[in-house]
Amino acid sequence: MNKRLFTIALSAALTAIALPAVAQTYPAKPIKIVVPFPAGGTSDVLARMIGQKMADSWGQPVVIENKPGSSGNLGADAVAKSAPDGHTLVLMDVGNLVISPALFKLPFNVANDFAPVAMVAYSPHLLAVSTKVPANTPAELVAYAKAQKGKLNYAVAAGMGSASHLAGVMYAQRSGIEWGYVPYKGGAQAITDLIGGQVDVMFNGMVATYPHVKAGKIKLIALSSAKRHAQMPDIPTVAESLPGFLTGSFQGLLAPAGTPKAVIDKLHAEVQRITALPEVRERLNTLGAEPSSMSTTDFGNWLKAEIPAMAKIVKDEKITAD
Repeated sequence: MNKRLFTIALSAALTAIALPAVAQTYPAKPIKIVVPFPAGGTSDVLARMIGQKMADSWGQPVVIENKPGSSGNLGADAVAKSAPDGHTLVLMDVGNLVISPALFKLPFNVANDFAPVAMVAYSPHLLAVSTKVPANTPAELVAYAKAQKGKLNYAVAAGMGSASHLAGVMYAQRSGIEWGYVPYKGGAQAITDLIGGQVDVMFNGMVATYPHVKAGKIKLIALSSAKRHAQMPDIPTVAESLPGFLTGSFQGLLAPAGTPKAVIDKLHAEVQRITALPEVRERLNTLGAEPSSMSTTDFGNWLKAEIPAMAKIVKDEKITAD
């Protein structure tokens, strides 16, 4: 028994010595950040911004790989099954990730197969409409949608069952309106079609959507945040007419489960360093996003709490992925 205890103690001691060494040698090769949506969306914009700064700092290339499909689950699954060494990561709207268990039979377990690295940023969804839609306020949009019952097309960025899909379903059901749902693999094409008038309305991440609002290509109706945004104090929140309504783009970086804690800690510290840079904060602010100071532990707890919360909404609102 004493020999066994000695072996366990020795193993623990060697592990404690090895972990800092792992962090010192990491990254040992190029890092790949998978974005499970097409290029041009919120996750893609943030991944490229962070990836460039990370490459400049660590001297290793950071490759951004867009791998869209199944509301982000295809790319997430690829990362969950990757080597847990910190060289393959996924940056995505983790709001989609916590909704997926309620809608899909997944080949991975969200709570068990990922190591949370950093909640990068939060930005509210924008409720935006085509310039062809004769509405400029939530009340006008609801009135127009009721007058055109079932005729408006809602663009579902990132596919059926995504965070933007749930936002549209909840808004329609709570407002007593009906519209058709048009699924897209990512926000970029959805916005393109909204600009062109092929679809009428959508909730989408602020980072990818706000520049088109400022350019006058689409109209902003409301924000999905809890309070009004400092950059646009005249724009109401959805919650002002539908109390308690809160959705948004929660962008998180994750690694495969089993990635050494020292590597996770080094990645987390690097993301925090990057999002604290004045030029990055200014860029995020311009895009309407706020950097997050959430710890890896808090991020993990957020994931575990949101999975049952989203499952309840899916059940209560009778939402399906088909």
